[in-house]
Formats: sequence, structure tokens, C-alpha cells
Amino acid sequence: MTNLGMENGLKQLGIPFVRAAVGDRYVMEQLLERDWRIGAENSGHVILLDKVTTGDAIVAALQVLASVVGAKMSLNELASGMTLYPQVLINVRFSGDANPLEAEAVKQAVAKAEADLGDKGRVLLRKSGTEPCCESWLKARMMR
Repeated sequence: MTNLGMENGLKQLGIPFVRAAVGDRYVMEQLLERDWRIGAENSGHVILLDKVTTGDAIVAALQVLASVVGAKMSLNELASGMTLYPQVLINVRFSGDANPLEAEAVKQAVAKAEADLGDKGRVLLRKSGTEPCCESWLKARMMR
């Protein structure tokens, strides 16, 4: 669920980017498979494999501070190179055992939204693993 601004910024710098399924374990799988050292989730979980094997906010914050000191720039200056694109997260509760993401009406709505966005955004739907809720992410370069 990474912001498209991050994905585009990494692309411009020639840094590879891969989307993992939601969850630290899936991020970890991708890191190990590719022999990479850093991976993260939009939730703020950052895995720094040369330091820890789980998402750790304190370690991530210390690494950011080390980058600020090492670059001799403010955090604002360092972050200015990335454009954040608007995102919308909507949680929809449901009842029953059926997976609402398999409903034809939902599939059609997603297809229409993706067609409307084209390459300017993406739609992500996922069923929560912990509650009867679906998360709907709309990420776009421009929302109109």
C-alpha cells in the first residue's frame, strides 16, 4: 500500500521496488528472496534486516536520524524530493461468511475505477484478517 510517490521516486533513482502482500511476513519473504535489507509497509512497519528481523519503529527512527546527520540536511530537505500522491482508505464492515471481494458487483466496480484511473492510480481491496471488514485503498496521482 506504498504511496505512488515513493514508488515513482525510487523508480527515478533506479532503485528496485516490489509490492508484497500486506503483512510483515510477506515483506520479509520478499526481502529474503531478493537478498535486500530494507522493506516496509504503509502502516509504518519498517524492516531493516541488517539491524532487526521485525518491523521496529525505534530502529527505523534511529536510522532516519542517522541519515539526517550523515547528509547534514534537515528531514524536510531530505523528504522534499518525494511527491506524495493523495490516497483514500475506506473500511467497509460486512456480515456473513461470504467474501465480499468475490461478488460480481465489487469486481465490476474495481474494474471501472481502475479503468478511470488508468496509469494515474490504483485500487487495492483486501479483506481484513482480524475483523469482518474490507479495506479499500484508492491511490491516485490526481484525484478529481
